[in-house]
Amino acid sequence: MTNESKNPAPRGDDEEWFIEEEPDHLVASEAGSEPVNSVGRATLAAKTAIFGRRLSNAEEGEERLPKKFALPIFSSDAISSSAYASEEILIVLASSGTAYLAFGPVIALAVGLLLGVVAISYRQVCFGFPKGGGAYAVASSTLGTVPSLVAASSLVIDYILTAAVSTAAGVAAITSAMPELLPWRVEMALGALFLLVLTNLRGLRESGRLFAIPTYLFVGGALLVIGIGIIRIALGDPAVKWSQGVVVEAHDGMQLILPFLLLKAFAFGSVALTGTEAISDGVAAFKKPEAKNAADTMAIMAVLLATIFFGISLLAFAFGKVPQEVGGETLISQIARATLGGGIPYAIFQLATTGILLLAANTGFSGGPQLARVLARDGFLPRQIGQRSDRLAYAGGILTIAAGAVIFLIATDALVTLLIPAYAIGVFLGFTISQTGMVVQWQKLRVEGWRGKAALNGVGATVTGVVLVIISIAKFAAGGWIIFVLVPLVALFMSAVRQRYNRHERELAIKPGLIFDAPHRPRRIIAPFGEINRSTVRAITLGRILEGSTGELIAVRVVFSEEEEHEIRARFEALFPGVRLVTVESPYRLIVEPLSHFLDELEELPHKSGELPINVVMIPEYAGRHWWDRILHNGNGKRLRDTLLGRRNTVIVDLPYRRDVE
Repeated sequence: MTNESKNPAPRGDDEEWFIEEEPDHLVASEAGSEPVNSVGRATLAAKTAIFGRRLSNAEEGEERLPKKFALPIFSSDAISSSAYASEEILIVLASSGTAYLAFGPVIALAVGLLLGVVAISYRQVCFGFPKGGGAYAVASSTLGTVPSLVAASSLVIDYILTAAVSTAAGVAAITSAMPELLPWRVEMALGALFLLVLTNLRGLRESGRLFAIPTYLFVGGALLVIGIGIIRIALGDPAVKWSQGVVVEAHDGMQLILPFLLLKAFAFGSVALTGTEAISDGVAAFKKPEAKNAADTMAIMAVLLATIFFGISLLAFAFGKVPQEVGGETLISQIARATLGGGIPYAIFQLATTGILLLAANTGFSGGPQLARVLARDGFLPRQIGQRSDRLAYAGGILTIAAGAVIFLIATDALVTLLIPAYAIGVFLGFTISQTGMVVQWQKLRVEGWRGKAALNGVGATVTGVVLVIISIAKFAAGGWIIFVLVPLVALFMSAVRQRYNRHERELAIKPGLIFDAPHRPRRIIAPFGEINRSTVRAITLGRILEGSTGELIAVRVVFSEEEEHEIRARFEALFPGVRLVTVESPYRLIVEPLSHFLDELEELPHKSGELPINVVMIPEYAGRHWWDRILHNGNGKRLRDTLLGRRNTVIVDLPYRRDVE
């Protein structure tokens, strides 16, 4: 091991495995992170070909998102909802007669005002909870465990439904232009979902570059459609229906139910707000200053969404366009035909609409894994889900979202109308909890102007709560019931995971104030460990017993950052005075490979006795009593053991730890 330079010197034909930043603190180089067998090398080559080269921790800053890429990644779902939210309003109004379509733009304007309240609230969430988590983080800080788990469950399900709904809507846009493709709707949706998963596994920044063009093309196209439509209205185009006059004549019974009709249409149109929480969930993915950039992106998204949503609703009324039967031409397609004609401009806009609807599913793959990371950090999901892949992507979260979306697409035959009910209910459940939590947050902080901010969030909580009740009643039988089944089940699952982790931590905990010291006994021992707990104490104690007078005991810990290294070293040296600790920093977040190469280095160092050294590698592990206990741990001990089996001059000592009592 070299200590001459922080730049690894050539090692014959190979690069040095480690850079010694400080005595006993090593940083694994790219060579030190290479696979140690042919299977590992073949796997790495395949992953590199599909997803791109591995990225080290030092490259994380480059993977963070500027606002121009964050907008299409985190806002595509919200902006794309303008393509079907107006349709939801008109479906309700048309059920009572075409004359009531005149209320469409008014309701759209009211939904836009609600969007403003929600967007302002989530801007505050970005500043107040810069590590991400959105409604879950707010509820966890202000309302307690149960509301936070309900919020987390609804958000996880919503991100899954975001992927499913947006993919199905994108396919609907294609089949509107080419009805002959309708029989292949499900297959097309699954294929699009597969491509989105592959793209996201390559990393956020790369997906941002890919998704920016379709998103901005749709925004530009929608604004162009609205602009042309308004010009045609101003010029008195004969195609404009409202020039003929609209009279709403309702009989006495209809006058009584009219307020409820409008309220129901408002609730259904509020589906336009879906996706607005994604930015607050993914604040940590933004470039510095994270909170400010996320809040600015939230404001831009809200303005674009409100403009496009109101404009589409206005043109639908002006040109007399109404929703068609399931599987028919979409409302936004009808409006584009009316304003652009049926030629090339219309085809380009339909492609852009298809693009953003398909890419809106990406909000599920960007915001969902970010939320899963926070939940895994807090112990409510298995920790593996919160770990980053070679490309700095949260692969576990991405694959979880994809698996759920596949189930929903197949179960609903990829029909948007069957997916929307549960989607909308879940979204407004999260909105209501978040707004309520922000009211409590302002009451706790009592900063300048807190009463006004609390009142604003209070209004938002009330309105979103009312919308939640209306949508739940109206769409319960149409598929909304599933959300009332899934949210409790997911919340119970998260609670069970946290309870298991709590139990494991209690079993492995070290009593405060203890310092472990023991007489040295014969041999050379290597003791890799993860967390410092009772399992580690057992390994170090056995190592001292086995250590020979001419050998040494070396504790080894792989770390992912200097901060982690300092924290581990301080605690270790306080607990085990006199025991040598070597930390290996792994920029590529690998554990087994750097440890294996570290043992290679040890074999090349001369032993005090001059004899060929024998490495006794002790592998401490927590041995759960049940299979579900083992799932909750990352299995690094087993992978290290499998890698070292059959290694020359190496003895492996398994040290499973398990409490004797339940």
